[in-house]
Amino acid sequence: MLIKRIELLTGRIPLEVPFRIATMEVRDTESLFVRISDSEGNTGTGEGNPFRSIVGETIGTVFAAAEALAPLLLGKNAFAFHEHAKTMEDFLPNNVTSRSAFDIALWDLAARRACMPLYAFLGGSRRALISDNTIGLFSPEVMAERARSFVRKGYNAVKIKLGTDASLDIERVRAIRKAVGSEVLLRVDANQGWSFPDAVKVLTAIEKWNIEYCEQPLPADRFDQLRELRRRTSIPIMADESLFSVSDALRLIKEESCDLFNIKLSKSAGITGALAIASLAEASGIECMIGCMSESRIYQSAAAHLASARPIFRYADLDGPLMHTIDPVIGGAVYEGATITPGDAPGHGAVLDEKAIAIDRRLVLE
Repeated sequence: MLIKRIELLTGRIPLEVPFRIATMEVRDTESLFVRISDSEGNTGTGEGNPFRSIVGETIGTVFAAAEALAPLLLGKNAFAFHEHAKTMEDFLPNNVTSRSAFDIALWDLAARRACMPLYAFLGGSRRALISDNTIGLFSPEVMAERARSFVRKGYNAVKIKLGTDASLDIERVRAIRKAVGSEVLLRVDANQGWSFPDAVKVLTAIEKWNIEYCEQPLPADRFDQLRELRRRTSIPIMADESLFSVSDALRLIKEESCDLFNIKLSKSAGITGALAIASLAEASGIECMIGCMSESRIYQSAAAHLASARPIFRYADLDGPLMHTIDPVIGGAVYEGATITPGDAPGHGAVLDEKAIAIDRRLVLE
């Protein structure tokens, strides 16, 4: 099965409210969509959404990278996932977002060709995932009200963005815990925003509010400080920005710098990279979360199939589409409140509805 046609598109999906984290603010989702077709007319679709402060890319650099990568795959065997992943990494080692979109499209294409849902093609079973819903950075009062609204919609897990001011962060968590009561699960994410002293201060203060875990409290390269922070708090530490590759995972494990992994396809250069990290996590006894940036249900469907297939994914943070004003996707994973269920259609089951989204760029290579 040879790759005959590659189509690259970028589109913009407005967010209902600006999404603020410690290191940036976004007002819409700008994604690269990749369609890969074989010589028999089967097509797979992938998506990559760059968060500049996390992956160091913009939609412009992602599209330019995709334009450079596409000729490397034309005419090649579409089933050669690992070969293509290495080829793309060797050519553009730092452009994980575009490589992710290609990789997702290749897995979708292969599973569609096999007439199998992606979770089954990956050797797994179908299971529903329970996702949290994320509150961006606002005042404690606004964040508490948003938390209440999430709980009213059926969410029992709320992820709280922190990382700007230590004292204000403590007040944010205090207000949210008071608003939602003691039974709702609270997770916090500083997105590298704290210094070591501030991280100790905040985590010590919020331990009493039963925090499930803290995601990326310190800058990504501070493996030694992450290890020391683990010793200072009872709250489990989850690596996000510190974890892009198998090499990162090995170092995190060796240096005992975290308790949990947040695996995002847009960081790991797709399903192929995510599978490798998940396998290492399984061997090391480290539970994982399947995460996202703010992608559409193209990405989320692929991520849901992967997490469904691998039991090491205990947590899910696939709330990107919940931020959008439109859903430009047909088929794919089904969202019902906090429950996300991968479909039984071949591949990840999702296709882009171009009538529902403004396409900014398009390029076809044959």
